[in-house]
Amino acid sequence: MPRILPLALALLPCAWAQAPPGAEPLRLTLPDALARAQKYSQQTFNANIEALLAREDTVQARAALLPSVNGVSQYIYTQGNDTPSGIFVPNDGVHVYYDYVTTHADLYAPAKRADYRRAIAAEAAARARADVAARGLIGTVAQDYYGMAVAARKLRNADLAVRDAQEFLDITQKLERGGEAAHADTVKAHLQLNDRMRDRQEAQLALDKARIGFAVLLFPDYQTNFTVADDLDTLPALPEYREIQTLAGKNSPDIRAAQATVTAQTFELRSAKADRLPTVSGDYFFGIEANEFALHNERGQNNLGSSAQVQLNLPIWTWGAARSRVKVAEYKLRQAKNDLSYTQRNLLSELESFYREASMARDQLTLLQESVGLAADSLRLTMLRYQAGEASVLDVVDAQTSARDARNAFDDGLARYRIAIGNLQTLTGAF
Repeated sequence: MPRILPLALALLPCAWAQAPPGAEPLRLTLPDALARAQKYSQQTFNANIEALLAREDTVQARAALLPSVNGVSQYIYTQGNDTPSGIFVPNDGVHVYYDYVTTHADLYAPAKRADYRRAIAAEAAARARADVAARGLIGTVAQDYYGMAVAARKLRNADLAVRDAQEFLDITQKLERGGEAAHADTVKAHLQLNDRMRDRQEAQLALDKARIGFAVLLFPDYQTNFTVADDLDTLPALPEYREIQTLAGKNSPDIRAAQATVTAQTFELRSAKADRLPTVSGDYFFGIEANEFALHNERGQNNLGSSAQVQLNLPIWTWGAARSRVKVAEYKLRQAKNDLSYTQRNLLSELESFYREASMARDQLTLLQESVGLAADSLRLTMLRYQAGEASVLDVVDAQTSARDARNAFDDGLARYRIAIGNLQTLTGAF
């Protein structure tokens, strides 16, 4: 461990590739962020690799059904003893040359055919899981993207709150010097300014943390010199629920993956059952198997020739192993069907939940925007009443807090709606 730590610290600057000082930050839109996340996300990378591996399994399963051709070149030397075969009687001579091409084909192998069909279904399931990973990024990227956008807005809101608190402190100081306000009002205003300045620091930290977390998805090396385009005010339309259901039913990669898994397990069961059936294979040999490495022997007879054979394999007794493989395949098929049923139910549940979330977030935006206007008016009127001696310092502090909270709540509502749309699109695709 003591040796590993210095090495890790030495490699850290290579991974921390910050932009040069003074460089303009990269400005990303939501489609840009999605494209980068799909390119660099570890989750999608692993899912795509699994799909490629499944494709190679299909290629190998298909190749197992086709005839194979192999070349054999062998020389055997046996110690001589003045006999044609030498010391070892089974050999054909002291010098034996094997040089031929052999072709092998399974004429009837139902298990291999079932394995090929299972590999096709498994490849389809792996590709569907890759789509699941890509779709899942939509919700993740939307959450990080709009989390960063709303954090930037809250930082601006904190700046406004600091400005309002500073103005109020200036007013209380002037009124105190004119004998129109107590020193306690100035102290309260000063405390309010300190609180708002601390809130601004927290807002800056929240934005920095959102940027740091989002950078992991967006870049192959660690860098944080980027911003996101604020499109929170551009609200996408929410389709009708029936349209959403139709899109989810057609485009759900989770359902496709579960259905493909059921198909794969069905053919695995067929393969297990086929292991108990006879198989027929054939071999064809063409070449030389002689005591001289030549086309003809010393008497002029032909050494080059061919032979063929057909084999019938009958499985008779396996001590219950074949039956056990069938039972295992049946259990896996039962589990795959149960997983498909659960996936369908879970899709409907998540679809309704995400849709209700998006619908409510959209409906609340009008109230939240109205609250922003009312809070601003309340703050303005309270300040006028305070200057006229009709309101207390606590009334002003409450009005300032309400204005800040209303602005933050409205921005949170905008982000909530966009994130809810992103979560819906993980189930339906873009709409």
